[in-house]
Amino acid sequence: MQLDFPFLQLVFTGFISLFPAVNPVGSAFIVDPLLMGLNGPERRAASKRIAFYCFLICTVSILIGTYIMELFGISIPIVQLAGGLMICRMGWQLLTTEDAIKSSKETAQPERKAGDIENILFYPVSFPMTTGAGTISVLLTLSAHGEDNDISKHLVKLVALFIAVLLICLLIYICYANTPRLIKRLGPRGEQIVNRLSAFLVFCIGMQIASAGIRTLLKT
Repeated sequence: MQLDFPFLQLVFTGFISLFPAVNPVGSAFIVDPLLMGLNGPERRAASKRIAFYCFLICTVSILIGTYIMELFGISIPIVQLAGGLMICRMGWQLLTTEDAIKSSKETAQPERKAGDIENILFYPVSFPMTTGAGTISVLLTLSAHGEDNDISKHLVKLVALFIAVLLICLLIYICYANTPRLIKRLGPRGEQIVNRLSAFLVFCIGMQIASAGIRTLLKT
């Protein structure tokens, strides 16, 4: 396998498709209250565990997601349409609810001991707050599109998708580990702007996925 331009383009496409669904920057601000009270090393360790859990969720979705679809008789266009609508709903809620981020922080405020943090790293932090239904829908769509009679081409597409997932998980770790620094630099207004832009991207990617499913259904 050569790292030529088409391969890098596949990695880039996977990364761009996953970024709005995962929304690591916006999610970092929402998850931050759940990780409050941790010192530097503890914060980095927790962020590393979250990124690892997210990688596992994405890997399972890529490897057996298509088989699950076949088991229940679900078609790709339906997954695109349903996943796109769910992503649109998430983005719309963030765009139309002024205090979405504020209320999320307030509800996540109860004090936790350092040992209790481990109990929340998978649920609800990794799933569904970081990699939820929208992310899984995108992965199912991308991995399903990777099916090809040519095994070598199929493997190349899967490798590109795995690299995109790794890059997203690395970004999750960086954002979650450095959220306090980002908040200090951005300030309250900067935080609001970043989350609004992220919400708009989530809504747009949802519309794109849903419209692709609708076009395919109309053709068939």
